[in-house]
Amino acid sequence: MAIEVFNRFENKYMLDTKTFEKICKVMDEHMILDGYCTNHQYYTISNIYYDTPDNSLIRESLSKPVYKEKLRLRAYGVPDIDTRVYLEIKKKFNGLVNKRRTVLRLDEAYDFLATSKKPELQNYMNEQVLNELDYFLNNYSLEPKVYIAYDRIAYFEKDNDDLRISFDTNIRTRRYDLSLEAGDYGERLLPDDVWLMEIKTSRAMPMWLCDMLTELQVYHSSFSKYGTEFERTLKKEKTLTKKENVYKFKSRQAV
Repeated sequence: MAIEVFNRFENKYMLDTKTFEKICKVMDEHMILDGYCTNHQYYTISNIYYDTPDNSLIRESLSKPVYKEKLRLRAYGVPDIDTRVYLEIKKKFNGLVNKRRTVLRLDEAYDFLATSKKPELQNYMNEQVLNELDYFLNNYSLEPKVYIAYDRIAYFEKDNDDLRISFDTNIRTRRYDLSLEAGDYGERLLPDDVWLMEIKTSRAMPMWLCDMLTELQVYHSSFSKYGTEFERTLKKEKTLTKKENVYKFKSRQAV
């Protein structure tokens, strides 16, 4: 059964390219690359985030509550309609992240999301997670909101598979063509020289990692891809509304 369940703390750090390169040298001494990252090659993760018509999930998340949750559909690369993808719920309580996901074919996922009716159980699905997703979908009225993709390099510690460190770059987003099979494109979310590093573990960080962060003066930061994209969208809408109001005001004066 292809199912992944995570309970861990996720700490995020914003890096420039020079710091990223220094950290990668340390990673190569203590950790091993993810199987998708042969010869330090990136792999692409694409997501569609779902939210209510009034964006209540992301608005609640940005208010920094003790508990928050979100739902997304995830693929690796650009899938076909019959490719197996992940439908997952991500929850956070007091800093601890719980992620529960199950495999579905992309067409099965779309049907489930559109109708809130569980697909017929297959051996690659997880029944318990399907039930949780079913409750989530029937508790909220959800619709696709934004496509977010990025290129990733990820590491695991050699003797500790609990510890995972990933580096994301070229984060791109769009609020149109909201289907994973539509292609991998969008507007850049961050400047070229910015990398997002995430350290994910349910345990304490090893000493070599703490020493590295201290030596390179890398500090924890709060960052959400969906949250940052949503705030940028709000700013664009406010700017557009202001320009429209100015135009209407000038037009009335000219009459």
